[in-house]
Amino acid sequence: MKRILLSCFLLLSVYTLRAQDACLNDVVNTLKERISLAGYAQVGYTYDDAGEKASNTFDLKRVIFMARGKITDKWSCYFMYSFANTGKILEAYTEYQFLPQLTARIGQFKTMYTIENPMSPCFVELINCYSQAVNYLAGINGSDPLYGSNSGRDMGLLIYGDLFKKKVSYNLAVMNGQGINLKDKNNHKDIVGSLMVHPLDWLSVGGSFIKGKGCAVAASSVNPDIAAGDSYVRNRWSAGATIQTKPVSLRTEYLAGKDGHIKSDGYYATASVHVFPKFDVIASYDYFNKDKAQDYKQSNYVAGVQWWFYPKCRLQAQYTYCDPHKGESSNLLQAQLQVRF
Repeated sequence: MKRILLSCFLLLSVYTLRAQDACLNDVVNTLKERISLAGYAQVGYTYDDAGEKASNTFDLKRVIFMARGKITDKWSCYFMYSFANTGKILEAYTEYQFLPQLTARIGQFKTMYTIENPMSPCFVELINCYSQAVNYLAGINGSDPLYGSNSGRDMGLLIYGDLFKKKVSYNLAVMNGQGINLKDKNNHKDIVGSLMVHPLDWLSVGGSFIKGKGCAVAASSVNPDIAAGDSYVRNRWSAGATIQTKPVSLRTEYLAGKDGHIKSDGYYATASVHVFPKFDVIASYDYFNKDKAQDYKQSNYVAGVQWWFYPKCRLQAQYTYCDPHKGESSNLLQAQLQVRF
């Protein structure tokens, strides 16, 4: 009798373990199908002789972790976190595809203003990533003290999609206008929109705009009439085009903004010549005028190379000649290594 009971217990244990293994395998396989993880790091060296004393330093530009979860075939969520410098949440949103031409997103994400701002730093050709005008008008790097440093992101509700067999792409959003990880401080919402037309496989043309009222996070010498905490008119628009061919990629755009009574504008053209399958020569012209009335402008000329030594991994080297209208010109030398999984 004891032998029979022991045999039954052993059989039950084996069956339970197999059932647990099968259940665990199902969970693991489901997670593999439903959750995708990614990340990248950009490290480099910078020499800059702007100002009274030249500086050179190794720097850690970005360390990013990304996770996307597929809840259903039409419903998903996304999370992005930055570990570089002070850690912070960059993006956190959920979206649902109602139709092939209509997807709704709510949370924190890139503002769909300009061609450049929605682009990932992993694929932008320049080590400094974005043009002066985009950095300033999209609130990316804090060059506009009124807007602050928000990495071009904000909180809100977005609808987007492709129409006419993907010949037209649209984005329309209602955003706080306050930037990342912050509640709206003036209860005025920004309306953000963009429209791109793709008449040919290699050509896209279109524009974007922001219409709203900002709440200044700090004072600005360019706009001294606006104090920290003041609400002010903050409008922007842009128009541009991209060309994507095997030998050459080109992106160009004109941008304009109005903060209170101060008007600004700028434009850029960035080209990438694909000399070899994994080697590109980069050239860019970048102009921006923070205050058209005072002619507060600067032009940057960039030349460099990049080598894609592994999928999504590259080594870059660039030289930038900075020519301000007021003040001394300067030179910027940069090298950067990007790794991504």
